[in-house]
Amino acid sequence: MQVTTIGLDLAKKIYQVHGVKEDGSIAFNRPVRRAQLLNSFKKQPPCLVGMEACDSSHRLSSGNLRQKAA
Repeated sequence: MQVTTIGLDLAKKIYQVHGVKEDGSIAFNRPVRRAQLLNSFKKQPPCLVGMEACDSSHRLSSGNLRQKAA
């Protein structure tokens, strides 16, 4: 079963990334450094990503994460 939802807790250097499967079970919960964040998303199939509403999240969602889909 693949990850359907990812929760992303933003910070200055290390983000906490939490993946949940369709049945609600935890797929992963790990820290990811800022420089590795986009590479970690490239390894995931398309899914819902939830993140806190702050300036960093707006920059990530409007540009960097959408580049993966293109």
